[in-house]
Amino acid sequence: MRDAGVFQSTTVPRGLEDRLKAMPKVEIHVHLEGATGPETVWDMAARNRVALPADSLDAWRRIYDFRDFAHFIEVYELATSTMQTREDYEQMVVDFAARQAAQGILYSEAYFSPQLHLGRGLSRRDILASLGAGAEQGHRIHGTTVRFIADLSRQTRERRTEVLRFALDGRERGGLFIGMGVGGIETGYPTELFTTLFDEARRNGLHVVAHAGETEGPESVWGALRDLGAQRIGHGVRSTEDRALVDHLRQKQIPLEVSPNSNYRLHVTPSDRPHPARALVDAGVYVTLNSDDPPMFSTDLNNEYVTLAGQGFSWQELWRLNRNTLDATFLLDGEKASLRRRWDRFEAELPEL
Repeated sequence: MRDAGVFQSTTVPRGLEDRLKAMPKVEIHVHLEGATGPETVWDMAARNRVALPADSLDAWRRIYDFRDFAHFIEVYELATSTMQTREDYEQMVVDFAARQAAQGILYSEAYFSPQLHLGRGLSRRDILASLGAGAEQGHRIHGTTVRFIADLSRQTRERRTEVLRFALDGRERGGLFIGMGVGGIETGYPTELFTTLFDEARRNGLHVVAHAGETEGPESVWGALRDLGAQRIGHGVRSTEDRALVDHLRQKQIPLEVSPNSNYRLHVTPSDRPHPARALVDAGVYVTLNSDDPPMFSTDLNNEYVTLAGQGFSWQELWRLNRNTLDATFLLDGEKASLRRRWDRFEAELPEL
């Protein structure tokens, strides 16, 4: 799966690649809608009689191939337009769980964008019930757990307060929703627009995260920390442009949810340069590794680890990123400790490379 057009400084030994694929993992920055593969979207479109701009599944798969940011948004919106029934939402989560489990991902915190779904027929209660049913079935069949973060779109004014209500209702469903985030277009939509809403989210016990420092520079990250009280930063790779911000992130050990192939595809990072993860790790910043919108960026979490291995990251460094990601989850202490024991057993049984 590795993209030959992405910067690579070294050949990845087969033994290291096999180990990276075999190790137990968690993921904390992956969008449920963007992780839904073209096959599932094609099925939903046929079932719901939604016209897609393709006359076959193979043609739809080719449309799914990333071209540029505008095309990515077009495909994302087309995909979400096919999600219309309780069956669709349940199937989407079960399929997501199957793909995560196939990569050794035991737990995921997935973003879900309520503004793309509310007001299109199903009630808030129906959508939550279907997501919950899918999560339960996915865990029963595939042995992996998923919880959700309600992702607010910066550029969409409609239903902002309803996103908070959606997240709070989801939290009451056995902790199905654990937090609220903000994503979308950074330029022109500063974080101070959302301060009041995020204050209320925190007061009501939701975790708070924010996409920042991706298409905009360090001030976007500062804003997410200052205005929203973000506990984690989605992407954050442009923090390297501000030494004071890098120092602050290191001192406070604020996790960055880094997704290298997403950054390369969206030209946040030039394809002929090492990913900023190298500089961030070397500076002592808390980096986690994630896949963002995997089928749309022709990647998955295994490939993200292999990509950094191809840029000279050692096994020890990649294993540390894996542990970082586990420690950065919003799992309860007992749940996190149980997974740490799995990580410890895997490490103890490793053969020599």
